[in-house]
Amino acid sequence: MEELRIFTPATIANVSCGFDVLGLALDTVGDEMIIKKVSQKGVKITKIIGQDLPLETHKNVAGVAALALLAEIETKFGFEIEIDKRIKPGSGIGSSAASAAGVVWAINELLGNPFHKTDLVRFAMEGERLATGVAHADNVAPALFGGFTLVRSYEPLDIIPINTPSKLYATVIHPQIEVKTSDAREILKTTVPLKNAIKQWGNVGGLISGLYTEDYGLIGRSLEDFIIEPIRSILIPAFEAVKQLSLNAGALGCGISGSGPSIFALSKGEKVATEVAKAMELAYEKIGIDYDIHISKINNKGIKILESK
Repeated sequence: MEELRIFTPATIANVSCGFDVLGLALDTVGDEMIIKKVSQKGVKITKIIGQDLPLETHKNVAGVAALALLAEIETKFGFEIEIDKRIKPGSGIGSSAASAAGVVWAINELLGNPFHKTDLVRFAMEGERLATGVAHADNVAPALFGGFTLVRSYEPLDIIPINTPSKLYATVIHPQIEVKTSDAREILKTTVPLKNAIKQWGNVGGLISGLYTEDYGLIGRSLEDFIIEPIRSILIPAFEAVKQLSLNAGALGCGISGSGPSIFALSKGEKVATEVAKAMELAYEKIGIDYDIHISKINNKGIKILESK
């Protein structure tokens, strides 16, 4: 293959209780990218549509991630990248991760898959470092592996794919404000009370167990965040109203997607997820804030080839 057009998914990071270690991939929202081999070595970003982002390789998360990969393998050719940016930066659903994960996945495919997915996560994390100041993996890991993923360890990097129950749906609402991940990290405390840490550990274990046993009640009981949400929620208009309305509509649980301002809910079945979407919309219509909304099954495949040449 000389050229790939791919779909690279939006993602929900943290999933309430798993700050920087849990994430999931969405199926109905994401970017499209074209990556092609060219005779000139190196990486060149030739086109970005949808958002105003830098074309300079060292200033773009896709370019930085691609360079991290190419630093570890010798090639006789280079790559050109086109990005159709459909995930808005600062939305909280993995905009930078989609670009970084997509490019390293596609280059690896064009090279004949010399790298393991965990290596690809490591390369994509360099794009996240550029975007947020921190090389976190909770968005790029599910984009590359698909489904739910757990970052068991960062040093050494250890990514664990987690079972996804077949009836699980996500509803995500994005109020049209921007919250930069770097800003959302700055307000976090560096220490937490032991009693809160204990409750959080219990929820992480409960969520993993619920996903494997497909115990939807356990999943719902585990979607509580005692550490990050109380601080970050103050940045999101009507967060508590959206959360309560979602739970009233039948959601298993509801929380902040990544660093926000998007809010996600998980539900059993598409019918409930649709009712949750209506409830979320009502909260923002009452206060006059524009929004985007997405209803999606969990994407177990991750990045997908749309066309190859």
